Amino acid sequence: MKVDDKLVDHLSHLARLRFEDSAREDIKTDLGRILDFVEKLSELDTDDVQPLIYMTEAENVVREDQSQLTVTKEEALKNAPVKDSDYFKVPKVINK
Repeated sequence: MKVDDKLVDHLSHLARLRFEDSAREDIKTDLGRILDFVEKLSELDTDDVQPLIYMTEAENVVREDQSQLTVTKEEALKNAPVKDSDYFKVPKVINK
């Protein structure tokens, strides 16, 4: 794939970036090198290579969920600026 001004303009529009003239030449050079590298990778024979799913063999060790009451309703509502028996009162945010 040839990296030209049209491609750089298209990519910069998609990425919402703006390049000065000097930076545009640097971007064209860098994009060309990246595409050459990817093309070089496509020469590798990967027929017998298994897909990599996980980077390590480690597994997450998680504990079982245990329900426990840590804060009572009264303690939770104690510092509320505005409350109504069992609930926090907040300003209305949805209009019908």
